[in-house]
Amino acid sequence: MSKDNKDLGDMADDALDGAKKGAENVENKAKDAADSIGDEAKNLADKAEDAVDSAKEKAKNLGEKASEKFEHAKEAAEEFGEKAKEKTKEFTEDTKKTANEFADDAKKTANEFTEGAKEAFSGAGGDNKKMLAGILAIILGALGIHKFILGYQKEGIIMLVITLVIGFFTCGIGASAMGLVGLIEGIIYLTKSDEEFYNTYQVGRKPWF
Repeated sequence: MSKDNKDLGDMADDALDGAKKGAENVENKAKDAADSIGDEAKNLADKAEDAVDSAKEKAKNLGEKASEKFEHAKEAAEEFGEKAKEKTKEFTEDTKKTANEFADDAKKTANEFTEGAKEAFSGAGGDNKKMLAGILAIILGALGIHKFILGYQKEGIIMLVITLVIGFFTCGIGASAMGLVGLIEGIIYLTKSDEEFYNTYQVGRKPWF
């Protein structure tokens, strides 16, 4: 019995030693695994940090390039706006100058025509002036010649400018409108009696119709 107990004690000691060694091996393996996982985690964290830094750098570069492109586009737009403004101003001034010159020439021509017509009909009475104004209103009403004949300089210039200047920019619409006005006024002139015409348009100075 004593020998058997000794053998069991030896076996128990051996088993305990084996268990300790196994536990130490497991502990060492666990420690190694933990160290390996820690190293991998550190590597992953470093890679992630590098990736974040790279992304930040790329974003910064893109932002700078976008800012440069925006500044270039802004400068180009401002330059184009200035050029367009200058061209518009030049065109407006040229158009205004041309219109004024055209209106002055037309006014001069109308005055010359009026003077010639007055000379041709010099000495005529009220009836002849009515006939002259009525016929000119029907034939050349768009030019306002009948207004100049009756001494309505402002109204004649208005009709002349609308016909020649505005009519030029509206493809003849202004001239057609003034021609219609002249036709109506010519008919009204000719349908009135001499006395009524004289009192209304020469004495009463009625400028329209």
